[in-house]
Amino acid sequence: MKAVVLHGGLVLALFLLQFVLPEYHHANAARIMVYALLAMGYNVLFGYTGLMSLGHAMFFAAGAYGTALVAHWLGYGPLAAFGCGILAAFGTSLIAGLVLLRVSGVAFLIVTLMLAQAAYLTALYFNSVTLGDQGIVLSNTPALDLFGHGFLLSDPAVKYNLALAIFAIVLAATFRLVRSPFGRVLVAIRENEARTRMLGYNTYFYRYVAIAISGTISGISGALYTLLFSYAGASFASLQYSTLPLLWTLLGGSGTLIGPVIGTGLMFYLTDIASNYTQAYMLIVGLALVALTLWFPKGIAGTLRRSFSAWLP
Repeated sequence: MKAVVLHGGLVLALFLLQFVLPEYHHANAARIMVYALLAMGYNVLFGYTGLMSLGHAMFFAAGAYGTALVAHWLGYGPLAAFGCGILAAFGTSLIAGLVLLRVSGVAFLIVTLMLAQAAYLTALYFNSVTLGDQGIVLSNTPALDLFGHGFLLSDPAVKYNLALAIFAIVLAATFRLVRSPFGRVLVAIRENEARTRMLGYNTYFYRYVAIAISGTISGISGALYTLLFSYAGASFASLQYSTLPLLWTLLGGSGTLIGPVIGTGLMFYLTDIASNYTQAYMLIVGLALVALTLWFPKGIAGTLRRSFSAWLP
């Protein structure tokens, strides 16, 4: 019940914040919620299953391009395009999972990186369709039709509340997942896969499903980003979008639901504030991350859970 109240309170606080935040921070909060979905997807694979990936940019880009391509070239509406983005990420994760089941440990990390780089080069190669680094800019996106009412995605309030709604749904689904028997098996695989297999569990099946869930959630983030901010580019498949969710998850606390959200928001504003003072802002961000890692070796939420709140999921 404490965990339900905490995560429900987080969603409620985000809902109420939109009425007091200045315009600049209002837009930032919407962007943070979208990026937090990417970190939450990554956390399912890394934090709960123990599989470190450097390829989640592939799933993020699949969701983004799955939405952008059908909207730009085929004229699909927002809902249909968003659905296509989710399907693209789901299909990509299923295909990638077939390859990734054959490796583990460091090899898993390397293969995910190779797959993501292949996706990045593919986006550049088919420049006439994907528009490469220039990217696809969705102009004049039609209104989102819900319950007989049209909502303009260019409206900041619509952006914020749509990001919050998807964030809340994914948070609730992930909460249910990690507290379920399936989630407990994922944690067992993280702790000792050989022993879990000896107990009779098909660890390959559980790993495959974890890859599919993780990739789909990350793809939802990419699809939502394209829908709300009207852009998808080849850079979404670059190494940057694979390392960022790793940093967000480690900073906030891997293996905790709220950790990726904390890490995403903290690193976003850390980068934003540091860039206002110097062009070498990444040096400041790096030093701050090192200090935070020393003080919070298991991430902020992970360290708090170990010290004070063992009930945190």
